[in-house]
Amino acid sequence: MKVFTTGQVAKICKVAPRTVSKWFDSGRLKGYRIPGSQDRRIPREYLIKFLKEHGMPLGDLEDEAMAKVLIVAQDQVLIENLKRELPAEKSFRTSTAASGFEAGIQSESFHPDCIIVDFSIGHVEALQICQNLRRNTDFSETILIALLPDDGSSMSFDRSTINETFKKPFDAALLAERLRTLIGARKELV
Repeated sequence: MKVFTTGQVAKICKVAPRTVSKWFDSGRLKGYRIPGSQDRRIPREYLIKFLKEHGMPLGDLEDEAMAKVLIVAQDQVLIENLKRELPAEKSFRTSTAASGFEAGIQSESFHPDCIIVDFSIGHVEALQICQNLRRNTDFSETILIALLPDDGSSMSFDRSTINETFKKPFDAALLAERLRTLIGARKELV
């Protein structure tokens, strides 16, 4: 468990160490004192919770505290439903792409923990996105979720590159919970 000193918290929050001490002493910022000394320690999860509650930027903590999800889709209703179920308050950060090209650019800059690919953008293009990501060693650990259309046609393809599939229509809340489980197994979400 990672813990921070008041000085480290002050640097993260861009305030004076005395301000952090006041937050701690008033009970707004939770932590503990080292026995036999006046030194304070703030566990990482309490610091992240404090920053979120007060609308402060997470800075360097964001990568380890937030589940970053890239949604590759063109269906605006689908995108909005997923975004509603993956809010920042629940430790999610989302980005969207409408094509394979955009997905590649977004993946490189956003570094998502999970990529949701809606196969409605086109079966060939969606498969190409999944295969290209798996070929790139930077994304070998990225969770890939395929959203398959329920149009009665049978889709046969190599599913070894994909971690999970959901058939549309699906429960967005269920998908969000599954993401929390999958990403939570790799990083400590707060």
